Formats: sequence, structure tokens, C-alpha cells
Amino acid sequence: MEMTKQTAAAKRVRLPRPGRIVINAVLILCSLIWIYPIVWTIISSFKPQADFFKEQLTLFPATWTLDNYSRVWSKANFAVYFFNSVIVTVFSVLLVLIMTNMAGYVLGRYKFVGRSALMAIFLSSICIPLVSTLIPVYQIVKGMGLLGTRLGLILSGAGGAHVVFLLLFSSYYSTVPNELEEAAKIDGCGFLRTFVKVMMPLSSPISTTVIIMESLWTWNAFQLPLILTLNNPTARTLAVGLYAFKGENTVDWTGICAGGAIAMVPIIVVFIAFQKFFINGMAGAVKG
Repeated sequence: MEMTKQTAAAKRVRLPRPGRIVINAVLILCSLIWIYPIVWTIISSFKPQADFFKEQLTLFPATWTLDNYSRVWSKANFAVYFFNSVIVTVFSVLLVLIMTNMAGYVLGRYKFVGRSALMAIFLSSICIPLVSTLIPVYQIVKGMGLLGTRLGLILSGAGGAHVVFLLLFSSYYSTVPNELEEAAKIDGCGFLRTFVKVMMPLSSPISTTVIIMESLWTWNAFQLPLILTLNNPTARTLAVGLYAFKGENTVDWTGICAGGAIAMVPIIVVFIAFQKFFINGMAGAVKG
């Protein structure tokens, strides 16, 4: 094993210093181009309404103000939208994590009749566009009497197949040694206790990956929450609340920038804080 690593390292071709400098310069330039709109949005949120059109492309305005944030947070009900987003995201992620973890454990560890057909059905659902499921989901939520409620948003967001997460868990669980389950059975653990006490702790890298990815998707979801909260604006999430700043003839650009910053910053901070666990989880799933 050690000789294999040494041989692989010896075969690596190290670029000359000028080549590395050029590649690093190109990557830095691409990063600056990618991050500039985000930085511009955050800085523009501190511009006064009257100065926005005078200094559209300037990165650092002459005057800074917090009026946009106070106006958005209080008058535009962003305090309510922020609370709704947190509630919907937390409980949607929790439901998705439990469902995909349990289903991935069964599909990854057990052989049963119809397993291949079930996996084929799950995989084929990737080809179904989200827009084609809007009407059925709307009818189901309406039939349950949950239109315009946070519970309706949670169940509709967590009720999808989430095939990517299912594959991550099933791939990971298929590589876990059988001796762990056998030892748990000897200790008197049943199916559920083995899963909770033994398997779930082992899947923490994948669970962290699922939490981060589902949090990003749920927090930024727009189309489905917009349709389900048309009859009750107080149940809107942040992504839907931003849409209110665009009128028929006017657009509140500084309000959009301030609201966008409120929506972006928390999820960016969460991703940066847990990116190491995200990368480790993806590496573990691919390795499995």
C-alpha cells in the first residue's frame, strides 16, 4: 500500500512555477468575478434610496445608511418572513434527514424482492421536472387544509423523493462491515435499536452533507412557497417576501438589496462554518 502511494506520488507531474502562477491568477480572477455581485448587493443595501441610481456600479458609496434594513425588517414584515424561513427549513431538513437515512439504510443493507425496481423508480424520478408536480402538490396540500400554513410548506418541501440523499446514504451503508450489525444482535439489539445506536452515528458525515444541501434548497425555495402562500402572505418565506419589492411599475432596489442580504448572509455563514464536514461527507460517499 505504501509503495503504491509512493509510485502514484512519483507519477504526478508538477507544473513549473510560471504555469502555477498563471493558473492561480486565472482562478483568483474567476473568483472575483463570481463574488462581485454578492459583495455589490450587500454594499448596495447600505446606500440611500436617492443615491442608488447615481452610484449604481460603485462598490463603495459616499453615504452609508441602515434605513433600508430597518424599513425592510419592520415595515416589509421581514422579521416574520425570517422566522417562517427558519421554522420551515429546520423541520423540513429534520424530516428529510430521517426519511432518507432510514430508507437508505434499508436499500443499502438488505436484499429483498422488488429492491431493484424500487431503486429504478427512485432514479427515474430525477427526470421529472419540479414544475410538473406543482399542481398535484397544491391539490394535496389544499385537500389537507394546509394552504397558507407553515406546516403545509414543511410537508410539501420534505415530501419529495430526495433521490440524491437516498443514494448517498444507501451507498455509504452498503460499505459498512456486517460485523457491526452482528455484534449488535448478540448484545440483544433489534432492527430499530441497531439503526439508532450503531448505524446512525456512523453516518454522521453523510448526515451533515444532507443537512447542508437540504438547508440551502429549502431556504432558497421560491416557486412552491409562492404558490402555497398566495392566500396568506404572513406565511411567506424570505425568498417569497423579496418578490413583494417588485411592483408593476416600480422596483424598490435598495429594499431588494437589503432583503437579499438578510436572506443570503445566514445561509452563507452556515455553509462556510460546515464546509469541511460537507466535503468529508461527499468524499466518504464517493469512496463508498
